[in-house]
Amino acid sequence: MDELIGSLISESISVKQAILQDEAFCARIRAVADLWVASYKAGGKILFCGNGGSASDAQHLAAELSGRFYLDRAPLYAEALHVNTSYLTAVANDYSYDVVYARMVRAAGRPGDVLVAFSTSGNSPNILAAVEAARECGMHVTGFTGASGGKMATLCDYLFNVPSSNTPRIQEAHILIGHILCQITEKALFA
Repeated sequence: MDELIGSLISESISVKQAILQDEAFCARIRAVADLWVASYKAGGKILFCGNGGSASDAQHLAAELSGRFYLDRAPLYAEALHVNTSYLTAVANDYSYDVVYARMVRAAGRPGDVLVAFSTSGNSPNILAAVEAARECGMHVTGFTGASGGKMATLCDYLFNVPSSNTPRIQEAHILIGHILCQITEKALFA
């Protein structure tokens, strides 16, 4: 086997193994799934935000909920806040990129809704602004970061601070956790 390929796969497995062995981390996954289910049962929605690869992760998970995951079922209200490029570019141009998500959170977020915020560093200014806006709106906040949690660590109701400082390994674990949350949520609401 190619040495580089083997080491990268091993790194990814090690991060996921560390999560698997962390009982508190796994308990947070269940708690967040329960939160998502409760929000949907109360007529709420889930809004997602992230930058770069994390924006792709946000959009991916929103699609799993609003489209389908395993089950043919009614759609769930889930939205990645960056998909309206006219809005995103107008607000970035007229105000600042730092507020593109916060403005949309204020427009769409309601008490009991959930914001899922992705930032591998936990320090992205526009993600921090969105988290603060969500808290002002009475939303619940689920954060996805790397090991340190950055500034998001103290701002989120639940934080998935993946035990790594390597961005690709962090994002791989974010998708794993997100898929678990989508599966539990879908099963609880429709199975």
